[in-house]
Amino acid sequence: MNFPEELKYTKDHEWVKVEGDHLVIGITDFAQSELGDIVYVDVDTLDDTVEADEVFGSVEAVKTVSDLFMPVTGEVIEFNDLLEDEPEAVNEDPYGKGWMIKVKPENLEDIQNLLNAEDYKDLVGA
Repeated sequence: MNFPEELKYTKDHEWVKVEGDHLVIGITDFAQSELGDIVYVDVDTLDDTVEADEVFGSVEAVKTVSDLFMPVTGEVIEFNDLLEDEPEAVNEDPYGKGWMIKVKPENLEDIQNLLNAEDYKDLVGA
């Protein structure tokens, strides 16, 4: 199981990476392994401002559908178009080509309230 130290994490199993003044968000290696084979990623909040802890989309796996929760309040500025044709990229490379959205946060400081890699490992029992 992979838990990159430079990322922040949520209790809902999303990861957050800071890139300049925006954030890249996806689901963790733990989450994708629990879901199984991902067959569809649905994000219908592009260009919308989504509040922290609200649903920004969903991910469909062979055995279940799971909501995706926004780690911090911000505007969804980009969706990873690769996932339309290759949703399995989330399983293959959740922290790389399997990223889901880019967000312009209302307050970049809000990421300080998220979990670090060590705290996330404790949460999932790794």
